[in-house]
Amino acid sequence: MKNLIIIFAISFIILSCTNYKKAGDVYRYYEGKKDNYDIWIVDGNQVRLKIFSSFLYGGNEQRYPFNPKGEIWIDNAISCEEYYLTLAHELNERHLMAKFGWKYITAHDSSLSLEQTIRHSNEEVCRAHEASLKKVTATDYDNIKEIKWIPDSIQIQNIYRVPWGTREGITVWIVDGYMVRKNIYPDFGFSGNDLSYHFIPEKEIWIDGQVSCDETEYSIATELMERKLLEKGKSYDDAYSDAIDMTQASRQKMNNLAKSHFKIAIPDSLTRYAGVIDPSEK
Repeated sequence: MKNLIIIFAISFIILSCTNYKKAGDVYRYYEGKKDNYDIWIVDGNQVRLKIFSSFLYGGNEQRYPFNPKGEIWIDNAISCEEYYLTLAHELNERHLMAKFGWKYITAHDSSLSLEQTIRHSNEEVCRAHEASLKKVTATDYDNIKEIKWIPDSIQIQNIYRVPWGTREGITVWIVDGYMVRKNIYPDFGFSGNDLSYHFIPEKEIWIDGQVSCDETEYSIATELMERKLLEKGKSYDDAYSDAIDMTQASRQKMNNLAKSHFKIAIPDSLTRYAGVIDPSEK
């Protein structure tokens, strides 16, 4: 009996000294692995509310002790346009701090420079792609042109923002949704594909750059499914409805995965150092 009391007392002390948050409060979308790290999009509001009020854009274990080892966190508050830049930043920052012992500020500044390189590269790729395109018709699936004064065929300019990659033989692009709505089609939503909008070039999916990073994969999945169904001859309304239902099932599956992820231990010290200047440099 005495031993049980001692064990209970020790367990109580351990649990009292460590604050735990349930994974469901933080995790939103699992993006898979990158450079052997698990990439999780997390609920930035919950992190700021319950763990660290200054959490911003993303994190890694070298910067934040509460960030689990082997994971890169991306704040769901950022747009898909910023997602890969933030991911590249966090991976580079973590690598420089862990492997070479760089201080946070130095690693952070290096990662910002990397972002700039990627931004300029994206710009070159997008402008070159636009220059290669033929003129398109500014109409939708039903051949409706919403801006009556523009020509029947137009040249796409200053629309593409980020090359996202290829899915199932379809190229995905992050585009400037504001410019699409302003100059091509006012009713363009958060995404579209070449079979639902005639102004989207062949075998392309467009994702509005304002879409949050945790919604991006759902938008891509919806467009891929809608496109498949349109190819099979379904009406646009039926294809859209069926694609949404499929995506809804994916949402529930991801929600279950996030809730089943392990709990997060929150240490007393939430950053490697509290201020802007590293204490070791004072």
